[in-house]
Amino acid sequence: MKRIAIFASGSGTNFEALVCACENKAINGQVVLMVCDKPGAYVITRALNHNVDMFVFNPKDYKGKALYEKEIVNKLNEYNIDLICLAGYMRICGETLLNAYLGRIINIHPALLPSFKGAHGILDAYNYGVKVFGVTIHYVDSGVDSGKIIAQRAFDYTEGDTLEMVEQKIHAIEHELYPEVLKKLCEGE
Repeated sequence: MKRIAIFASGSGTNFEALVCACENKAINGQVVLMVCDKPGAYVITRALNHNVDMFVFNPKDYKGKALYEKEIVNKLNEYNIDLICLAGYMRICGETLLNAYLGRIINIHPALLPSFKGAHGILDAYNYGVKVFGVTIHYVDSGVDSGKIIAQRAFDYTEGDTLEMVEQKIHAIEHELYPEVLKKLCEGE
């Protein structure tokens, strides 16, 4: 059984989708640690509700990324983490974390990469007027949303859909696709 850490910065809906899939035995893995860089994020409540151990930190308490990433790596090693899932973690992984876990960090992005990289993928795609939206799951490398693509799922824009409607469709796909991909990775595919 794979030991999984999930990194999150916000409300934690993807965190919860992954944890529930593991709890329901749909995935041969266990979420044993949640890492959060926002001490007030709602994902902390979700982790408490699922009895998932946490490492919560404030980056401003450190003199640089390498220092807090060193502490994260120590915590990951303490929990014997096999795989890291970024789920709304709004920080670029630095050299310290990548060197320790390269090839074992995946991320979910709310757009069809390589288009619309970065923190505002849905809004950027919507404002551009795309006719096909989607979700990408990819390996994390030193770039921004530039790692090898693992899976994508798309849907056609429906005339009249508001940004909020598009966001809802994207989140629904995320909550299906991320557990599906994690299941395959935990089975060695």
